[in-house]
Amino acid sequence: MDTVDLLAVFPHPDDAELTCGGTLLRSAKQGYRVGVLDLSRGEMASRGTVADRALEARRAAEILRVAIRENLALPDSGLVNTPETRLAVARVVRRLKPQVVITTAPSPFGRHPDHRVTAELVRDACFVAGLRMIDPSLPAHRPRKVLHAITYREDYLKPTFVVDISAEMEEKLAAIGAYASQFGGATQAGEVYPNGEPLLDIVRHQAAHYGSLIRTRYGEPFHTTETVQVDDVVGLPVATF
Repeated sequence: MDTVDLLAVFPHPDDAELTCGGTLLRSAKQGYRVGVLDLSRGEMASRGTVADRALEARRAAEILRVAIRENLALPDSGLVNTPETRLAVARVVRRLKPQVVITTAPSPFGRHPDHRVTAELVRDACFVAGLRMIDPSLPAHRPRKVLHAITYREDYLKPTFVVDISAEMEEKLAAIGAYASQFGGATQAGEVYPNGEPLLDIVRHQAAHYGSLIRTRYGEPFHTTETVQVDDVVGLPVATF
């Protein structure tokens, strides 16, 4: 089978692990096929090599039970939202046919320009993927939902929902730790700002904060532009008092 139910699309190898690794693993445990599409190879990173990072990405994917991981090899630190890049992402979306796509959040104050661009690029590409006349060589497919991972945002955005990753937290950290060339001894990464603690401790604290919003130990936050539907108000989780 070469299709997935859930596809995470992020600028660099390790971004998916940092922002939504627990959710990817939880989804895989629930029986869904999970994929990751890295837009670049991370060749502009100050540490490690492209070859190192590719090996680490494969190891991290194994830890998170990712069924398919691909890389578009677009330019690191040079991602742009153009008809050409939208089509490149749309082709992968058409081929893998995910129902749900997770990507970065549109953050005006994010440090890395690739992260800001990716939010718009992926959302646009998911729409374009449903246009039949765009590259008729592949059947049109438009994902049902686009989710924006908002972990580590400095410009705080209240989550639409938070996924409980308490049971997946240690494996999430192991997947991040697989990137030894990037994170060995690190105190910051991507949009994770330093506070003097080791990187994995900061990641754990952030997850604990979002977990506390839903009364669990660890969580990962997401935002959707559409309102979430509720069918059973009596059965709603997360107590008020």
